[in-house]
Amino acid sequence: MAPRGRLDLDSGAQIVSGHLGKTIQRLRKAYNLSLSELAEQSGVAKSIISQIERNETNPTLATIWRLSQALDVSIDRVLAAAEDAPFLEKLSRADTPLIVSEDGKVRLAIIGWIKTVEWLQWYDVTAEPGGALESDAHQRGSIECLSVLSGEAEVEVAGVAERVRAGETLRYRCDSPHVVRAIGPEPLRATMICIMKAAVMA
Repeated sequence: MAPRGRLDLDSGAQIVSGHLGKTIQRLRKAYNLSLSELAEQSGVAKSIISQIERNETNPTLATIWRLSQALDVSIDRVLAAAEDAPFLEKLSRADTPLIVSEDGKVRLAIIGWIKTVEWLQWYDVTAEPGGALESDAHQRGSIECLSVLSGEAEVEVAGVAERVRAGETLRYRCDSPHVVRAIGPEPLRATMICIMKAAVMA
C-alpha cells in the first residue's frame, strides 16, 4: 500500500482543471494533429485524449507530461504566430490545476507553465497541520526549492530532516524519496520550485 500523501504521477495525483481540455485541443489543432496522431506521438490513448478535451476526466500529471512533450512544438508555433503582440496568459483560481495528496491535507496549485513541466515546475503549496506530501525520487540531479510564506515545514531527504520557517527557503536534492510535512499549529503556505535534470545540467 502506498503511504498516505504520496505523490504518485501515475495513479495518486489527479489534475483538476477546467481549462486544460480546451488548451490541449487548441494546441493539437494548431499542430494539425488528429486525435489518433497525438495518441501515437504521446503514448496516451485516443479515448483518454478525447475525454480530456471534453473535460470529462482528470488526467494524472504523468499524462499531462506525455501530452506536453508531444505538443511542445505546437506551443512554439502558437506563440510565433503572434510574436509582435505581447504574450499575456491569466488563469483564475478555478482554472488553476491542482494536485491533492492522498490524505487530502496537502494541495499543490500548478502555477508553472505546461511548456516547461519537463525541466521546471513550480507550485503554490497549502497544507493543513500534520499534512505530509511523500514524493518518489525525481530525475538524478534534480533540485527542489521550498520557500515558506507562513507556517512551518519539515523536509526529510534520505533520512536527514530540516525545518523551514516563514521567510526561509530550503534547497535540496530531490532525486531520492523525500517528504514535506506541515508541522506546528498553523497551516503551511509555501512556494515550491523543482528544477529537473535537464536544467541542472545546462
